[in-house]
Amino acid sequence: MEAFVRVIEAGSFSGAARQLRVGQPAVSKTIAQLEDRLGVRLLLRSTHGLTPTDAGRDFYQRAKRSIEDVEEAEAAARGAAARLSGRLRVNAPVTFARLHVIPRLPIFMTEHPSLDVEIVLDDRDIDLIEAGIDVALRLGRLGDSGTTVRKIGHCPSCVVGTPAYFAAHGRPKAPGDLIEHQAVIYEQRVGGPTWTFRQGATETTVTMRGRLRVSAAEGVREGVLAGLGVSIGGSEWLFTPELKSGAVISVLQDWSLPAVDLWALFPAGRQASAKARAFTSFIERQLARGEVTQTVN
Repeated sequence: MEAFVRVIEAGSFSGAARQLRVGQPAVSKTIAQLEDRLGVRLLLRSTHGLTPTDAGRDFYQRAKRSIEDVEEAEAAARGAAARLSGRLRVNAPVTFARLHVIPRLPIFMTEHPSLDVEIVLDDRDIDLIEAGIDVALRLGRLGDSGTTVRKIGHCPSCVVGTPAYFAAHGRPKAPGDLIEHQAVIYEQRVGGPTWTFRQGATETTVTMRGRLRVSAAEGVREGVLAGLGVSIGGSEWLFTPELKSGAVISVLQDWSLPAVDLWALFPAGRQASAKARAFTSFIERQLARGEVTQTVN
């Protein structure tokens, strides 16, 4: 089971063999014996790589769950002080992970020296079960995904640009002034060109112009830093280092935009593993403290 799970997650026999510290022929033989015993093909081999069959995908989900159950049973038998071990597979948006997750990993991995962490970076909403994800971090509003979710943080939204951009184009005094500005538009669920501002009982909606549209938050950052426009509706998490250093400035601070929530998602139909719960609680605590170290330098 473990060999098969490693093959699926590594995408190759050789990758699984490196993780298991055995030769590739041993892994290939193990999978062949598994398929023979089950009487069903689990993997399709081609020059493009390995693809699980429908039976293979179902077996993978159940096998991974069984392995996690065994690990948790062993940990319970050893007592509450038992170490977390094995591998934790986390999915997170690229920029959020770069600025707010990876810099904090040294603390988490020091606390759990027997645990390996794999971060799958993707701004899109990937299938958690198909990708073998233990826990995913998502920003903004969630669709009806059927997954188990837990809100672990939130951050104010803001309008930001570089001092040079505002020097050249003027600072907006009210949301309506933004119509005369260019925006770097984020083409994902938490982005878009249309935003609603609130100030007390007053509400106003603005649809921005934007010659540059990007599919990843990293593109929003680079576009704003290059002076191509403002970022509107992005959370302060997106520009934490630059807001502290003054490389970008926030405007229209007397108006509010919807805050951006951070969620932890766990695959549907599975109880969150002890590893996933520990990681989720760690990130929640770290964000509540507002501690960012390496990213500010």
